[in-house]
Amino acid sequence: MYKEAVILAGGFGTRLSHVVSNVPKPMAPVFGKPFLSYVIDRLINSGIRRIVLATGYKHEVIENWFGANYNGAEIIYSREETPLLTGGAIVQAAHLLHSEDFVVLNGDTLFNIDFQKLYDFHSAHHAHLSIALRRVEDTARYGSVNAVNGRITAFQEKSESKGAGDINGGIYVINREWLLKQNVPVAFSFEKELMQPLAGSDGFYGLSFSDYFIDIGIPDDYWRAQREFGTLFCHDEFLFLDRDGVLNKHLPGDYVRNWDMWEWLPDVLPSLAELAKRYKRIFIISNQQGVGKGLMTQSDLDSIHGRMLADIENAGGRIDGVYTCTDLENMHSPDRKPAIGMALQAQRDFPEVDFNRSLMIGDTLTDMQFARNAKMRAVFISKNNPIPEQVRDITDLAFSNLSQYCSRQQDNS
Repeated sequence: MYKEAVILAGGFGTRLSHVVSNVPKPMAPVFGKPFLSYVIDRLINSGIRRIVLATGYKHEVIENWFGANYNGAEIIYSREETPLLTGGAIVQAAHLLHSEDFVVLNGDTLFNIDFQKLYDFHSAHHAHLSIALRRVEDTARYGSVNAVNGRITAFQEKSESKGAGDINGGIYVINREWLLKQNVPVAFSFEKELMQPLAGSDGFYGLSFSDYFIDIGIPDDYWRAQREFGTLFCHDEFLFLDRDGVLNKHLPGDYVRNWDMWEWLPDVLPSLAELAKRYKRIFIISNQQGVGKGLMTQSDLDSIHGRMLADIENAGGRIDGVYTCTDLENMHSPDRKPAIGMALQAQRDFPEVDFNRSLMIGDTLTDMQFARNAKMRAVFISKNNPIPEQVRDITDLAFSNLSQYCSRQQDNS
């Protein structure tokens, strides 16, 4: 099995620009985390531990998110200084690899294939280049690929293709030495200028799969990913909740300073009871600078939370920890959201907590920024108001209240 991969992650996302802005297309958020993370997770789960990300447009967004190590895999960056197109990007990245054969994927496409099966096919045919093909009902959007006994014989353009058939699924296994010997320009299209002329030649093969496939290049499929990924790939086990505006009524310009000022939002208590069945751990994290301002005491806050927890327990719910930061905003505390100090404290108290399997539900930009900083998925409580653009860019699921989110979870179970 190959141990190295290249992911093409330099897309501009022009067709998604009015839906998702300010990030490369592979970083478009889907159910609270970048689409690219799902692609990388599939590779890691298949045993690949060294991944080169071929980046270009807004490369720093990708580098800041994944760093040099992500979920146990080494991440290396092959940055385009000038546009190299798909072929040039693959060749440049190949110089950073050591393996005889490596896999290439598109960062804006998820094709849930058996990588071992593709590798075994490639090896059995002593291929230079193998493609994972996807069987579809209508090839008109993509163009089709013809294969005879596994050997690629022809490509048909979109305008020439219709009806059921195989398309290029965007996953390749490539022999590194063979690739680096090809007489190609610095910038070229891998698909049009290398693969298509190779059709019918020795060493070029394709294997058809019928596994889950999605390309988020157009808005309709981007929104389809939003609907489907929560069920298919997101198995959150730990839930972080903001307090004011999510559990109880937010008091603009004021603080809940005693229990008489507390007002549960509709259906929150039965929702918490249902969520207690769904999540291993549930935490409340809340900025409470009313204490820091001297408007209430820590004892007042503890008393409020004691009554809150009693109500939740009486309704059949469970909260495993309540974490608050009473520092003033201008103190820039490492515990105050959007910093992640409260989440780190929860993790110290409950070492099994994994932020990659965690979800944050909040009603402010600060809550969403907190989730991003901790690399959690994020859900925004919109209260039926339009979602601000800066919030939309860092979360992609919104509900009017906690009860609506809870109902969605029950529908997906």
